[in-house]
Amino acid sequence: MADRTKPITKGETAPDFTLKDQDGKDFKLSDYKGKKVLLSFHPLAWTGVCTAQMKSLEANYKTIAGLNTVPVGLSVDAVPAKKAWSDNMGLKQLKILADFWPHGGVAKAYGLFREHGGTSERANVIVDEQGKAAWVKVYEISQLPPIDEVIDELKKL
Repeated sequence: MADRTKPITKGETAPDFTLKDQDGKDFKLSDYKGKKVLLSFHPLAWTGVCTAQMKSLEANYKTIAGLNTVPVGLSVDAVPAKKAWSDNMGLKQLKILADFWPHGGVAKAYGLFREHGGTSERANVIVDEQGKAAWVKVYEISQLPPIDEVIDELKKL
């Protein structure tokens, strides 16, 4: 995967990747062709806004899945940190992926890596059924992405 300096844009092919989830299981983007995938990038586990972002996805998992979409969270944290955080939040359905090594490799491929601080942006990317970026939004680091906005975008696609 090539590093980008600007965020992926609508219509571009989403870079394929394989990352481990909080249970150490592989998640490969291209395995989900035929479904939409919501990539919800967050800077770091164990922080307030990131926790609220992941809990919001978990609370709305059924609605999102009902829109033929698989939601996942991604950050640069390692699998053990993701597992402890997931257990602490009580996640039952949402997969949270470790973009740990190479450090931030997926965030870099999507143009969402913050060199200052070594984390990803806070962003949502919807990958459509054909593997193309259908919607991309980067938020202020301190802003909780409004889940209603994400659901509305999924309904339009």
